[in-house]
Amino acid sequence: MAQLSDRLQRLAPSATLAMSQKSNEMKAQGVDVINMSVGEPDFMTPDHIKAAGKKAIDDNYSKYSPVPGYKDLRGAIAEKLKKENQLDYTFNEIIVGTGGKQGVCNTILALVNPDDEVIIPAPYWVSYPQMVKLAGGKPVIVRAGFEQNFRMTAAQLEAAITPKTKMVILCSPSNPTGSVYSQEELNSLAEVILKHDDIFVLSDEIYEHINYIGKHASIASYPGMKERTIICNGVSKAYAMTGWRLGWVAAPEWIVKGMNKLQGQYTSGTCDVSQRAALAAYISSQNCVEEMRKAFERRRDLIVKLAKEIPGLEVNVPEGAFYLFPKCSNFFGKSDGERKINNSTDFAFYLLDVAHVATVGGDAFGDPDCFRMSYATSDENIVEAMRRIKEALGRLK
Repeated sequence: MAQLSDRLQRLAPSATLAMSQKSNEMKAQGVDVINMSVGEPDFMTPDHIKAAGKKAIDDNYSKYSPVPGYKDLRGAIAEKLKKENQLDYTFNEIIVGTGGKQGVCNTILALVNPDDEVIIPAPYWVSYPQMVKLAGGKPVIVRAGFEQNFRMTAAQLEAAITPKTKMVILCSPSNPTGSVYSQEELNSLAEVILKHDDIFVLSDEIYEHINYIGKHASIASYPGMKERTIICNGVSKAYAMTGWRLGWVAAPEWIVKGMNKLQGQYTSGTCDVSQRAALAAYISSQNCVEEMRKAFERRRDLIVKLAKEIPGLEVNVPEGAFYLFPKCSNFFGKSDGERKINNSTDFAFYLLDVAHVATVGGDAFGDPDCFRMSYATSDENIVEAMRRIKEALGRLK
């Protein structure tokens, strides 16, 4: 009997997309579901960026684009890195791809061999371990739980390194927790990495601009780490451009050349129109980015306040991104008479079925004690969702 390939058998489906799909199905049936499961800004792409996309269509940007992206866009990204991050890259050290997700996957496929180990702090974005498995590598999960504000320590990193370690994946600001590594914490991790030859860091900085504690810090800025770091970023979160599918990677040129070879064989260059829109995003005023950041910060304060008012939930204060990752394990073993909550996945489906609020269980992110809520939605939706959740959880005994 015909079967799918072994590599596909190793992969799990995306839990975030599965929950979003179920909530959309319920909405289609007329159920008033508030979707807090998906990591997508609710803002529209700013007008000046849309205008650049429209102009690109009129200017006939409708042909194959260069595999690594247009030179002027890569130059604008290099300028952004210099101006905002004090990091010196040439356009040859930058490759543009179809979304930040492709940048992460390209990085892993370009560097990880079968049986190589990749250290991933948990909680983690759902796709990291799956992409490592796709490359034939072995995810090594380091638990950095609620009690340490979801940040891996240098001691934990050192303890996880073996002769097979090839890569460490960091995401700051973090999906799913909103935690942000300080420059001091990144420096201590860098010191550990530099003691070992041939270990690279995939630094996922897609939430860079959604930061509530000040200046963004990149591990690439530590002396000696730029040669070891692959920065993955893009326009989706900062500029509300998720559907434009435009991400990029900044890395040593030999790695970028490898990704160019890889990308040339399975996607080629990304959409012409999206690249022209992204160029406008980087070279124009950044006021829109700050306006959205302020709105997310206000929503962060609102959801934290309301979540802390729900008995049984344990809540930390996220420092970036647009997620809350409360601890819900106090509800495990409880029941409303019809449903029993055994784990965070049960908890998330209970909230969907009873409160009509879509969230994602922490099992999918490597932390079974918590669940993820996206507050990239209106203040009104946040207030109503938290009211529903409080009422639904009040029924559990």
